[in-house]
Amino acid sequence: MDFFSTDQYFDQLYPPAISALASRHWTPIGVAKEAAAFLAVGPNPRILDIGSGVGKFCIIGANNHSNAVFTGIEQRESLTQIAQSVAKQLSLNNTSFLTGNFTEIDFTQFHHFYFYNAFYENLIDNDSIDQTVKYSPELFNLYNRKLYKQLKNLPAGTRIATFHSSENEMPNSYQVVGVGLNEDLKFWVKV
Repeated sequence: MDFFSTDQYFDQLYPPAISALASRHWTPIGVAKEAAAFLAVGPNPRILDIGSGVGKFCIIGANNHSNAVFTGIEQRESLTQIAQSVAKQLSLNNTSFLTGNFTEIDFTQFHHFYFYNAFYENLIDNDSIDQTVKYSPELFNLYNRKLYKQLKNLPAGTRIATFHSSENEMPNSYQVVGVGLNEDLKFWVKV
C-alpha cells in the first residue's frame, strides 16, 4: 500500500481515534505536498511546522524532500510520540518532533515555516483535539502576537506556507507569492 497516495491510506498509519480527527486537524496530503515543495528550497533547508500535531505535514515533506529537514513542535506529548512512531515506521531520518510550545523555539535555527492555524482551538470550545492543554481567546491573541514578532525578526527570503490562517500573525514584510490548489493554502516570502 502506498501510504503517500491518498489521505485515506495515510491516515491508516495512525490509531483510529487519531485518524478520526484527520479531516479537521491534520493537513491533507495534497496540501502537505504543495507546501513542502514550496518550502524545501535552497541547500539543506530546515523547516519548522508550528503546531505539528501527529506530524503529517513533516512526514510527507520528509518523504518527498530528502534534502530538507522537517521539525515539528507540538504541545501534546502523546501526539509527538505518535508522530515519532510513524516516522520511525516509515524509516524517515530527516524529520523530528519536539514536545513544547512554539514560543520556546528559536526561529533563527530554521529557514522556512509551515503553519496550519494551530491556535484556532483557542476560539472554538467544541472542536479541540483533547483537553490536555489550556484554551482561551486570550491565548489565541497571545500566540498570534508572539508568532508575528518571531516572523518579523527573520531575514528576507524566509518562506512560510499557511493553511487556514487568519493572516493576523503575518507581518507586512511578508508578501503572498502564490496560492495552492486548495485556496486556503498561501505561500509567503519575506521581502
